[in-house]
Amino acid sequence: MTTKTTGKYFEAVGRRKTAIARVRLFIDSKNHYTINDKTLEEYFPVRELANTVSDAINKGKPAEKFFVSIKLVGGGISAQAEAARHGIARALLVYDIQLRGAVKKLGFLKRDPRAKERRKFGLKKARKSPQWSKR
Repeated sequence: MTTKTTGKYFEAVGRRKTAIARVRLFIDSKNHYTINDKTLEEYFPVRELANTVSDAINKGKPAEKFFVSIKLVGGGISAQAEAARHGIARALLVYDIQLRGAVKKLGFLKRDPRAKERRKFGLKKARKSPQWSKR
C-alpha cells in the first residue's frame, strides 16, 4: 500500500537500541499509519506493539488527525515500535509545542539509552566469566 502524499508535513527521528525511525506526520481526516509501505496491522501484528506505536497520538491528544508515514531500520520488532513512538512524539512537538507537557509527562520524549553491553575479551559474554576449576 503506497500512498503518495504531497504537501506540508512534520518530520522527526526516533531511536531505541539500534532501531531508527524516520517519522512524517501529514494532517489528514483520520489517524492511519504506513510503516515501510505496510499498514500498522501488517507490520506489527501483535496488538500490544501496535498500541505502543499509536500511544503518542492517542494519549498526547493533538487537535488534528494525522496520516503517519514511518521508515524503520535496524533493531528488533519491540525496539522498532518504541523508536516509532519516540519519533511520533518528537514530530508532534514540531507540529505544536503546546503538546510538550502532556507528551513529556507520559515519558515518550525520553530516548531510552539502554543497549546491549559489548563483550570483553577473556569472558564468555559481557560479564560472564569462564568456569573455574581448581584442578
